[in-house]
Amino acid sequence: MNRTVAISGRVSAGPSSEHRHDLDGLRGLAIGLVVLFHVWADRVSGGVDIFLTLSGFFFTGTLLRRSTTSGPPIMAVLRRTARRLLPPLVAVLATVVAVTVAYLPYTRWEATGREVIASLLYFQNWALAASPANYRTADPAVSPMQHLWSMSVQVQFYLFSLLAIAGIAWLCRHFDLPLRRVVTAGVLLLGLASFWYATDLGGRAQSLAYYDTFARSWELFAGALLAVVAYRITLSAPVRNAVSVVALMVVLGCGVFIDGVDHYPGPLALVPVGAAFALIALGSDTSAGRLLATRPFTELGRLAYSLYLWHWPVLIGYLLLRDRPSVGVLGGVFVIGVSLALAWLTNRLIEEPLRTGTGRIRGIAIGVVGLLVLASACVWQVRLATDPALSGRVPILDPVQYPGAAALYAAAPVPDMPMRPTVLEAPNELPVSTPDGCFADLPESRVISCTYGRPNADRTIALVGGSHSEFWLTALDAIGKQRGIRIDTYLKAACPLTSDPEPVFGDQPYLACREWSDDVMNRLTQTRPDQIFTTSTRPRDDRPGDFTPDNYADVWQQLSDRGLSVLAIRDTPWLPESAPDCLANGGDGERCGVPRSQALDAVNPALERIDTMSGVSSLDLTDDVCGELTCAAVVGNVLVYHDMHHLTVTYVRTLTAPLDRQIGAATGWW
Repeated sequence: MNRTVAISGRVSAGPSSEHRHDLDGLRGLAIGLVVLFHVWADRVSGGVDIFLTLSGFFFTGTLLRRSTTSGPPIMAVLRRTARRLLPPLVAVLATVVAVTVAYLPYTRWEATGREVIASLLYFQNWALAASPANYRTADPAVSPMQHLWSMSVQVQFYLFSLLAIAGIAWLCRHFDLPLRRVVTAGVLLLGLASFWYATDLGGRAQSLAYYDTFARSWELFAGALLAVVAYRITLSAPVRNAVSVVALMVVLGCGVFIDGVDHYPGPLALVPVGAAFALIALGSDTSAGRLLATRPFTELGRLAYSLYLWHWPVLIGYLLLRDRPSVGVLGGVFVIGVSLALAWLTNRLIEEPLRTGTGRIRGIAIGVVGLLVLASACVWQVRLATDPALSGRVPILDPVQYPGAAALYAAAPVPDMPMRPTVLEAPNELPVSTPDGCFADLPESRVISCTYGRPNADRTIALVGGSHSEFWLTALDAIGKQRGIRIDTYLKAACPLTSDPEPVFGDQPYLACREWSDDVMNRLTQTRPDQIFTTSTRPRDDRPGDFTPDNYADVWQQLSDRGLSVLAIRDTPWLPESAPDCLANGGDGERCGVPRSQALDAVNPALERIDTMSGVSSLDLTDDVCGELTCAAVVGNVLVYHDMHHLTVTYVRTLTAPLDRQIGAATGWW
């Protein structure tokens, strides 16, 4: 621990066990910025990246200090880490579960239980990476546990570091190697590899890179490097003071100029990580260090972990209970005040007693609560997965009892029958392409093509686009089997066929969609299907109604220029909230729907574009989904939507006849 290392300038002492109050303050500042930006700015501040860098520094330094000739005491470190991290987390998760059961419809319990398991077992980042959701700004539909992805990354790094240093210590003991030099080499190599991986993955799939553990690891390795080499740059006092002030200003300002959702943990994350690195390396005896070591910052640092845990569920709970899209100034003050109060109570009643060893009974009680929370979440998941009435597909229903769309297009009578699918069956109402593995996820740029309908038929329809093209597969498959048509699928999450050189998903770059689109265009040119079936509209973001994006029309023109024909179907209305949630909360089909005039323009906006193109035909089943005034959530005893905007398989099945008629009229095939 007394080895000296030359940095730049004079020789400086390596890591020691000296407590750095300035870094407590930096940790508090970082989490404070996270909270402020989450509540009011709808941006990522860089505070989590700073926090990860500090975590790498503190944890690696602790491992090295506690290492003996046989390496760090693995079980002791695990017990200490679990005692520090788990009890506050259990308190927050137990509260979230209680509020969910008390205030949210039971259709939301499954998602809550799934995320409770992921959070308690520290794989929440991978659960989010596997979902179609990016790191969304706060709104009532967002998970109150979304922010715990960073804790999962941190704990995964802890486990890896603990086992890696234990293994390296064993090798060094057996081969007489210097432990610190070997660890330094490993940290450098892994950190550089992680940085390269984050840069590469961010260019292809930013939403995945944001959560990926190895893509994030370089930020922790940056702090770890200072722990194993040296953390004090000994320059002249004026220079050190100036650099520390600049680094502190970068910490305060990087969230204003860089929105980390679009760029972190890629190269731009060097800005917050570099600032944290400099503040650690410069030592505590600087202008910024002395400021950060003052009581307001260190007190915030003492509450940092609990404040981070509480602020997001409090924010989401406020938005949900108040039914508002944002908190406003006074609401934000209330959210921050409640979060600070809960953080102080958690620190006073849970963290401090367990840290000092005076809260053993309290720790046992929290452990029991944690096991009960985990067990209840697992039981609910198992029940949903194993109950045939919930986990299986809804069978083909009697069209007399469940006319569905026929109630609109044929004025079929609607008998008094319970709605199907039920609200708990709704999540399983996905086209067969999803369980068949024929739907490319967000990071996937490789084209996955599958065949339905009648595979050996002479005529072919290519179903192309994202999930709003995908849900038509149920009807197209039935038409293909009946009419003798091969249905080839080219489907990818959130990716209608695009010519945009820089497509986005939400507000994030989505280059995988561009690569996928280029490949699909080439395949369509080579295979030359008789028709290409895709969507023609989408809802407006800024006002009621729908529109045809310029990019859609550009793609149709390119296909037309290549001699290919297109069936462009108008997208179905989007609801203001999930239909199953609304129905489970006591709503009915009308109240849980959306006014037709709010969801759609009076005239299909694609018609104006299509009229100027050859080989492009318009399909529009709006009158088979909506009544004259309302697009209801339930039609003809059939649940129309399995969420806010995707049709259920069962309802699409009832749309087969009108879709068949419109395809026949557009193509002249029948």
